[in-house]
Amino acid sequence: MLKVYGDIFSQPTRAILIFCKANGLEHEFVSVRIDKLAHVKPEFAEINPLKKLPAIDDDGFKLPESHAIMRYLAATRAGVEDHWYPKEPHERAQIDAVLDWHHLNIRKGSMETVFNAFLAANRGLTPDLHILKKGRQTLKNALRDLEKVWLRDPGPFVLGRSEPSIADLSIVCELMQLEVLDAKEREGFLNPCPRVRALMAAVEKATSPYFTEVHTMIRKLGKVAQAKREEQAAGSKL
Repeated sequence: MLKVYGDIFSQPTRAILIFCKANGLEHEFVSVRIDKLAHVKPEFAEINPLKKLPAIDDDGFKLPESHAIMRYLAATRAGVEDHWYPKEPHERAQIDAVLDWHHLNIRKGSMETVFNAFLAANRGLTPDLHILKKGRQTLKNALRDLEKVWLRDPGPFVLGRSEPSIADLSIVCELMQLEVLDAKEREGFLNPCPRVRALMAAVEKATSPYFTEVHTMIRKLGKVAQAKREEQAAGSKL
């Protein structure tokens, strides 16, 4: 059986889980908790020597990298509908272009922002304010390009498509990480981008109920973090 190794708080892990569930792919989720450093232990290194999440073990075939994993599953599982990763060369190349762009744009900006604005302090680390500033600008620029380039054509999904692809799923799962930011900062990123907001809603609707299910914990963490911020702000005014 296909085993998916990951952490539910890992954006790429969530993308793979939603992909599997939405396509009815039989799989077992093996939780590898980043906060417990389980991903750097020797037993996980046997699955992925890079010690990064997510990874899969498909009856002995081991593979890292979420985009490679979803491409592989689309190619090897008969039940995966073509819109996820089209066989037509031009359409597939366009999806690949979005996936390649994503790494150093949406993902880079999101990771640098979320880590230094939220995760670092929660792990007892000192945020790097220089990287935080750069990350915020990278994310702002990436959202602008997503809005004006990849979402410029009619249609709810990237490239004007009428059904979601693995590129849509990867991007939106990354943007869901912004749930843990201060509400004002999150809205500051997303409010200028109505097409991006519409994309997020469209992906959740198209993969319901799995998207909502898989994102339960990150949304819960975001609400707890926001309540704590508001409590601290109220206390500082006393």
